[in-house]
Amino acid sequence: MSHLFLAVTAHGYGHLAQAAPVVGELSRRLPGLRITLQSDIDPGYARSRLPPGFTHIPEATDIGLLMDGPLGTRWSESLVRYADFEADYDRRLEREIAVLHRAAPDLVLADVPWLPLDAARRAGIPAVALCSLNWYDILLASPVADRVPAAVMERMRAVYAAAELFIRPAPSMPMGWLPNAVDVGPIAGRYPDRREALRSRCGVPADRPFALMQFGGFQGFDPLSAWPEQDQVHWLSQDLPDGPRRDATAISSLGLRVPDVMSACDLMLCKPGYGTYAEAAVNRIPVLYVKRGDWPEEAALIPWLAARMPTREITREDLLAGHLAEAIEALRSADRPPAVEPTGTGEVADLLEPWLGRAGHAPRVGHGDSTGMSFAS
Repeated sequence: MSHLFLAVTAHGYGHLAQAAPVVGELSRRLPGLRITLQSDIDPGYARSRLPPGFTHIPEATDIGLLMDGPLGTRWSESLVRYADFEADYDRRLEREIAVLHRAAPDLVLADVPWLPLDAARRAGIPAVALCSLNWYDILLASPVADRVPAAVMERMRAVYAAAELFIRPAPSMPMGWLPNAVDVGPIAGRYPDRREALRSRCGVPADRPFALMQFGGFQGFDPLSAWPEQDQVHWLSQDLPDGPRRDATAISSLGLRVPDVMSACDLMLCKPGYGTYAEAAVNRIPVLYVKRGDWPEEAALIPWLAARMPTREITREDLLAGHLAEAIEALRSADRPPAVEPTGTGEVADLLEPWLGRAGHAPRVGHGDSTGMSFAS
């Protein structure tokens, strides 16, 4: 029985959401595939995204970044954690090698902590990185780039470059320095339209659009709490921490998940993030977004979605004040292009399957080619 070891950064939910469709596709192709997840991500969320029966090692293997809710990054405090992580790296590495020896997987897939990639290489286990970003490039383009310890940057760059592959799903940061890069199409789920059933459950009139508020992975952020009730749209949010409203429904109160309501929505309100942007393109959802401003990945995400789906930026001040009516109306009246095909899921599974199937270990790919291979249009 083949065994996939998945190591995921728990910086919000986006990294697991990005890897999960690939894991699901591999499980479909390889019945009986064993899956081990190593991450300090919420176990309930992991169960909602991964095939049943996986083993969960509930511990972090990297730092991510400290956040003030979904829109604020605590860069200086995060640097202290990166320095501490590097100072303790040898002990962490030895422990991670022991974890991998006990698990004995056929392949390590990282999205995108570097420690498991390093440990796998030293343990003689094939290891692949999959992500639209990497922490080296995030720190390199961050407001604190000149203060990141050189040893941290050197370690991350060397480990990412030594992976069997670094797979970049569209839209990704450029990462042009990687010698092992492979570009694929978007990774996202395409969800069935349950609009009428949702209207019935929420008691929403047929002429009122559903609008999804998606700032996932950061509990307690509820801009709705300061907004007056309105009749322009009906909001869907994972939770309503400040209690029920006439113009909103908590998805959790229906026993549903965000994917269950995604395709019923006429627009999405979010910050730029890989998962929300890829799923908006694949499910034909116009996007109203508020920038984090200092998040380096936004430079790749924002123009990619704007070229494929109607988008509209609002300021943080307008978000908090609820001044959205004009932007919402502009998105409602915009033409929607055809859906983007989520080709990345199958393309990544094609790349990984040889390590997990009966064909044995796959050859190393792309290390002699600074441009890598490209499957994305």
